[in-house]
Amino acid sequence: MTHRVLVIPGDGIGAEIMPHVVRVLESLGLPFAFDYADLGGHAIDKHGTPLPPETLTAARAADAVLLGAVGGPQWDDLPMDQRPEKGLLGMRSGLDLFANLRPALLFEPLADASSLKTELVADLDILIVRELTGGIYFGEPRGVTVDNGGRRGFNTYVYQEREIERIARVAFDLAEKRNGRLTSVDKANVLEVTQLWRDVVREVHADYPGVQLDHLYVDNAAMQLVRQPKQFDVVVTGNMFGDILSDVAAMLTGSLGMLPSASLNAANQGLYEPVHGSAPDIAGKNIANPLATVLSAAMMLRYSLDEAAQADRLEVAVKAVLDDGVRTADIMPAASTTGMRRVGTDEMAAAVIAALA
Repeated sequence: MTHRVLVIPGDGIGAEIMPHVVRVLESLGLPFAFDYADLGGHAIDKHGTPLPPETLTAARAADAVLLGAVGGPQWDDLPMDQRPEKGLLGMRSGLDLFANLRPALLFEPLADASSLKTELVADLDILIVRELTGGIYFGEPRGVTVDNGGRRGFNTYVYQEREIERIARVAFDLAEKRNGRLTSVDKANVLEVTQLWRDVVREVHADYPGVQLDHLYVDNAAMQLVRQPKQFDVVVTGNMFGDILSDVAAMLTGSLGMLPSASLNAANQGLYEPVHGSAPDIAGKNIANPLATVLSAAMMLRYSLDEAAQADRLEVAVKAVLDDGVRTADIMPAASTTGMRRVGTDEMAAAVIAALA
């Protein structure tokens, strides 16, 4: 069966990297049908909106969406609802992509790239499951008002029981397939909405007796991620806390250029994108690391396209390239470079293709 993939190149290095990643996917020999669409800053310049209606229509018809990074300083002065990031939020909402999966996986050859001691992060493998379509980012009412006391800003942190239950089930399912440990992160000591979060997660746990569940307040979770990160397996949390903690976990690995992500709906239709930004300062210079997008494509194969064996094959190829000492600038050690070879975006993609062969 043909896999219909909507490719959205994005902005900056996103658009630069994407053709190379498509080459990598094509080298797998699978029956892909690639369609292309615009989102983000490029869509603003071309269509006057960060999310053209035709892009969302094409995304709904696809099996999966592969997205490059979006955004850039040239669009920072636009009104909030017209910025590139609003296109991404609209896509998540329009496809009901409620489950964001953010692995923090440190390949052993890159252990010394982390700012933490090698023994704390070597073979790190954490999966953060973030609720993506609810919480304070989408709650109403919200806004800024002016009265006699001056300006007043407000946002609403709200979750429905059903929203908590469905993300909890995703996290428990994943924990069952990994090491059987799930940590739920909240702030139940001061926020009623996260007390409800904790209560619902506990109730769902009754259906997963084989999974060990514990709870942490978000401030303690952030400290523990830095103090002893390998104590975690799967972490589930709400939208805002997940946004913050997944970036903390990302930096444990030493480079955002290595980290993928997936956002899924109930049908496992997904949006797959690298964690890194559009990095306009290095765009077009053939120095950006394509591996985060390559690994996002591997997640796409696993979660949306039912091609787990090919996902494994692609991840093994990436590890083989790293074992061989091939490095882009962001993962090149500052000290000794013995046995390592610095390459550009195109050469790194070519190395992965060669390893697949």
